Amino acid sequence: MGRYLLRRLAERDGRYFGASLNVDLLGSSVPYTDVAKSQFDMVTPENAMKWDTIEPANGTFNFGPGDQVVAFAQQHDARVRGHNLVWQSQLPSWVSALPADQVRAAMESHITAEAGHYRGKIYAWDVVNEPFNEDGTLQQDVFATAMGPGYIADALRTAHAADPRAKLYLNDFNIEGINAKSDAMYNLVKTLKAQGVPIGGVGLESHFVLGQVPSTMRANMARFAALGVDVAVTELDDRMVLPATDADLAQQATDYAAVVDNCLAVRRCVGVTQWDVSDADSWVSGFFTGQGAATTGTIETPYSWLVAATALGVAPASPPTALKVGLSTGANWSKTDGEIPKHNAGLVLALVLGGVLVLGGGAWAAIKVMHNGSANATPSASATGKPAAEPALPTAVQAPAQASAAVEATATPTASNSAQVQAVLGKTPLRPPAGHAAARPQKKPGAAKAQAGSTDFGY
Repeated sequence: MGRYLLRRLAERDGRYFGASLNVDLLGSSVPYTDVAKSQFDMVTPENAMKWDTIEPANGTFNFGPGDQVVAFAQQHDARVRGHNLVWQSQLPSWVSALPADQVRAAMESHITAEAGHYRGKIYAWDVVNEPFNEDGTLQQDVFATAMGPGYIADALRTAHAADPRAKLYLNDFNIEGINAKSDAMYNLVKTLKAQGVPIGGVGLESHFVLGQVPSTMRANMARFAALGVDVAVTELDDRMVLPATDADLAQQATDYAAVVDNCLAVRRCVGVTQWDVSDADSWVSGFFTGQGAATTGTIETPYSWLVAATALGVAPASPPTALKVGLSTGANWSKTDGEIPKHNAGLVLALVLGGVLVLGGGAWAAIKVMHNGSANATPSASATGKPAAEPALPTAVQAPAQASAAVEATATPTASNSAQVQAVLGKTPLRPPAGHAAARPQKKPGAAKAQAGSTDFGY
């Protein structure tokens, strides 16, 4: 089974693939835990490291839930994104009630205690979460009100002192494309870099509405990377009005594919984290009435990872007879070595990471090969859609010669177009993958985008 995992497919291109974790489901839900430990090499605690959990009363700390996430990651060879140190939401009332002249000390003490407790165990910290309004102005929360915009630099410096090896991020939603809010983040990061503040990355939350992935997302990632910081997709989901139709699921697959391909095209985009493991544990339905299906499917709905692995060139040379290529909505796949339960969006992401773009939901409405040439050929810039300066995908994840022309399997696959699918999936040159290198969030993503502008942070 371990040969065909999303985490390994991402690692072969120098990225990670992660998910947020709900500590209440770890261990108590076997399917949830099995998918979490097998598929993801980066985990983010949904709520276990937020201020109201870590320090519910002044000077009283509760590291138990966060420790559980860290232990889980260590046990399953994954890393941890610490989320988060400073945020105006899920903040205990005692912080907001502090006199202004005591807020800085409380913030620094909290960061020092939490980051210090996990020193050396966290890959990256979301040091300040969601600091901006939609128009690019700074949120006037308790921290900005007491300390002005300089609180962000102070928080980063304090975190660095407590955990000097961790990457330090600023994280926000609706900054995925180029707009007033992302301009404000860009200007902030540029200023911080110029002042020598230890800022290591920008998190693009990526809580999307169906069909609204910004066309400027890749250019936006690239401009942040040009400042000398990493970028990451930190909380990916893509919600829609329920009930979801086949057309909705097809659009969602396109959206997920676009996000991952954008990341693959930017050298300093280090990875993708989806928010929640499946629809059953997603935060979306609790915050957006009548909406959901944001991660496409449930853990209990099985999809053939052996099919995906074969498409990626990593399956056994002789796929077992139990492998089914007659793809249909809700098909029951016979479980075999290399096959685990997973939802549609993850399958789409696996195929994108491997150089194959899937357009469609459970019916696999279309399959399109993104790379031309044989498995040993280096794809051209036009074939990959990536700048010529970017390295080609490893040969093990390039498309087979049989699929050098785009193969379309439209609508629900029939016996005839299933044969086309098998022509793509069943004859891929086979190589083993490279070795492995080492409660709900209070999100309120809005649809409106303000006009471009800039903010003077006065650091």
